Amino acid sequence: MSTLVTRPLDASLAASSEAVIAKKILVLGATSGIAEATCRIWAAEGAQMFLVARNAEKLAAVAADLKLRGASYVGTAVADLDDTDKHAELLAHAVNSLTGMDIAFLAHGILGDQARGEQEFEHAAQIIYTNFMAPVSLLTWLANYCLQRHAGVIAVLSSVAGERGRKSNYMYGASKAGLSTYLSGLRNRVDREGVTVITIKPGPVKTSMTAGMKGAEKFADVHKVAATIVKAIDKRVDTLYVPIIFLPIMFIVRHIPERIFKKLNL
Repeated sequence: MSTLVTRPLDASLAASSEAVIAKKILVLGATSGIAEATCRIWAAEGAQMFLVARNAEKLAAVAADLKLRGASYVGTAVADLDDTDKHAELLAHAVNSLTGMDIAFLAHGILGDQARGEQEFEHAAQIIYTNFMAPVSLLTWLANYCLQRHAGVIAVLSSVAGERGRKSNYMYGASKAGLSTYLSGLRNRVDREGVTVITIKPGPVKTSMTAGMKGAEKFADVHKVAATIVKAIDKRVDTLYVPIIFLPIMFIVRHIPERIFKKLNL
């Protein structure tokens, strides 16, 4: 069972009647590299944010940094997002702290260890649970909240790894494939009600999660990726491949005949 820890609203940060209306953004998995870089852009725009992550020390550091960068309000909660029993309470608290929600950005997930998962079902199940089952729980609550108001943007980090199973990361890829399919169906359900669901499919990005991977020095710059994500959310696109080069790359990957694909060392 995880412990919910929150930070109260600083009254001195309350918006005046003359202030520009700031975006109200809920960020789940806020200490991930992509989420942190994206939040820095929103902070510079004066956004109000509520951040949720598991690591209390890192979360506090991220929150302090965002305040210095111009965020008009930063609330936080320390919680294990795999604990789905606590989601309803956690999300209700977050939205109440923001007094509403314009954008929910879901960046919760793990890369996992492919080799370990091939030998240990428990680890394989953990990858699937963290990357798919837990997000489905969060998305159920968020979608229904937005539907009641006929407004809101739900942006979710999936991955190009979900486009096709490869022997090097098919467990992570399978979890992201399931998430992308779920988001497609959710978008089909809620779009006509004024709610936007955005599937974000990054290629490899330079973050702490990918630091030890082969060829990491060639991965996409996280700050450029974050800037692209912010623009996509503002434009309310349906699906974002970032960097954009992965749009044609994955088209090709998806259409390689299986008899050839299964012989590739990917």
